[in-house]
Amino acid sequence: MTDHSAPSAADPSAPTDAESLLAALDPEQREVASSFGSPICVLAGAGTGKTRAITHRIAYGVATGQLNPRHVLAVTFTAKAAAEMRSRLRDLGVPAVQARTFHAAALRQLRHFWPRVVGGPMPELMANKFAGIGEACQRLHLSVDRAALRDIVAEVEWSRVSMLTPESYPEAALQTRRPGVAGFDSRSISRILTQYEEVKKERGVIDFEDVLLHMVGFLTERADVAREVRSQYKHFVVDEYQDVSALQHALLRLWLGTSDDLCVVGDAAQTIYTFAGARASYLLDFRKEFKRARTIRLERNYRSTPEIVRMANTVLDGAQGRTRDTRLTLISQRESGPPPIVESFADDSAEADGIAERISDLVAEGRPAAEVAILFRTNSQSEALEQALTFRGIGYLVRGGDRFFARQEVRRAMVSLRAAARVEQLDPARAVRDILSQQGWAPTAPETTGAIRDRWDSLNALVGLTDTIIARPGTTMADVVRELEERAESQAAPVVDGVTLASVHAAKGLEWPVVFVVGASDGLLPISMAKTPAEIEEERRLFYVALTRARDLLTVSWSAARTPGARGSRKASRFLDGVLDHPDAPKTAPGAAARRTGRRTATVYAECRVCGQGLVTPKEQRRGRHDGCPSPGGEGLLTALRGWRRDQAQRRGAPPYAILTDAALEALAERAPRTEQELLAVPGIGPGKVASFGEDLLDLLGAPTEKD
Repeated sequence: MTDHSAPSAADPSAPTDAESLLAALDPEQREVASSFGSPICVLAGAGTGKTRAITHRIAYGVATGQLNPRHVLAVTFTAKAAAEMRSRLRDLGVPAVQARTFHAAALRQLRHFWPRVVGGPMPELMANKFAGIGEACQRLHLSVDRAALRDIVAEVEWSRVSMLTPESYPEAALQTRRPGVAGFDSRSISRILTQYEEVKKERGVIDFEDVLLHMVGFLTERADVAREVRSQYKHFVVDEYQDVSALQHALLRLWLGTSDDLCVVGDAAQTIYTFAGARASYLLDFRKEFKRARTIRLERNYRSTPEIVRMANTVLDGAQGRTRDTRLTLISQRESGPPPIVESFADDSAEADGIAERISDLVAEGRPAAEVAILFRTNSQSEALEQALTFRGIGYLVRGGDRFFARQEVRRAMVSLRAAARVEQLDPARAVRDILSQQGWAPTAPETTGAIRDRWDSLNALVGLTDTIIARPGTTMADVVRELEERAESQAAPVVDGVTLASVHAAKGLEWPVVFVVGASDGLLPISMAKTPAEIEEERRLFYVALTRARDLLTVSWSAARTPGARGSRKASRFLDGVLDHPDAPKTAPGAAARRTGRRTATVYAECRVCGQGLVTPKEQRRGRHDGCPSPGGEGLLTALRGWRRDQAQRRGAPPYAILTDAALEALAERAPRTEQELLAVPGIGPGKVASFGEDLLDLLGAPTEKD
């Protein structure tokens, strides 16, 4: 137990270096760092410096003699967070403190005690559950693909961290609205759970949940083990306490024993993992569980501008239930900045182009691409964004997922589409739907979550993409496959530094100077599968997490339709209702895809590349020929088009085929279209290309314009 009679922060005998630790903190952080003698519950809002507060608490406790660094265990939820905490503690002069994840701390203890409790070395730890659960399904003669297997693995993990047995699983699944997974009912999942245990036993292995479960068993059944652990660790700090599962909570209580020397930190408004077993109730009911507990609220936000904080607070104003009752109200400590923008677009492609255009402007103004993030609800939303960024030569990286064309279901679909392209006289619209239907696509979304929904989302995005291509008259299956392959190739280059593309779940705990939150419409935020009030509130919290990732600039956007030309049936997310009605509402901008910031360019004249005579002014350089230049034809026109494409590619830092393919250039030279409608009829030219290059191309082709 900690010696609670040791000097407190207010004691004048506390060392000077300890006081300097407190001087670096704000009043509430200082209270966290200097409060010892009772359990502490720190309610810490987004960007309020919680890691700073708890690391200074440990350092101050060590500096004042209230904590022995070798008796402190700081628990986090990711290895990265644990490494960050260890680094900060080293910088504060306390390198001996253990900062680990729940699993890492339990695994270390399990390896130490296994020979004593069980005998012999600890069993090998499974790298992942896929092989073991796949074998369990085979033994039960259940046919599962990789997507279904991923869902079953997630369900097995949920049942284990919820401390359920195979026998108790069906009833618990019914009560928590988990009646079926990957097409299997709860009884089938129960049988898989039983068989999975047999597989592990026969192989002589354990999984990550077993590590926690075994330690719970050791501490419960062996007094000597419990005594040794409690003599080693006497003061506990647990970060992200809103994400604790029933199993982790049970282990923590056994680590503590009769002690209550515990400091927990969390924010109920950032609870977004209940589907994986997280229970915010442990944070919200902390004072009921620990009667002597004190609560300290951190609400000073150091991350975001007042305008961004105001928008995030307004989103929580509309919360219901415990989220509303226990919320924190952030107070920005930053100077004022630009107001957030709420932007609407006609369709997903226009939204992606508009966001990419804005990022292009920011990069041109000197903003590093690495300072920008685009956040979305589902991974399938990334395809249009990947394409739009690639088109403009902007590097990007996908966090927490594969690039669109690298996803297994998309690769498999591409193989089938290539095979179909070899068959003549196929109706591409019908063929695409028939092929993708065989791989899991349907006109309506499945009423489920997880891998099956992810797969459907990806295939549905592929359907939307092919619809855009097929909309051009005369398009064949070969044309569809050719353009899809070109898109895949243009997105295949490895990127080291660039814009971050991430789902909101993958962005948790991160921050960027510039954030674009896309797809903020009902059906995506909240997701269509969210039906109950509790599920809707979790979606609201997810939106709140997305907004609070932004430091300086925030844009929230949505589109009325999925594909160009489709009826705009979508509505802005209900979470924006209070935001747009607020007296200090963000700036709204309908469809700003064509907006550009004025850029200064040097006055450079060049020889006309079409006729070889006359000088091209800077204003004329986009089209590559001077006013009055006779429109070339045949091979001369094709040469001019290639020169124009080369200039566009150099200007945008993109490969030439990302501008227009050779086949598209040849078709342009052959058909010489004179209107936008005729342009759309050219294979390889879609609405996006016309929006970006239509004016240039028609001018280059000699078509009459309004100014003519």
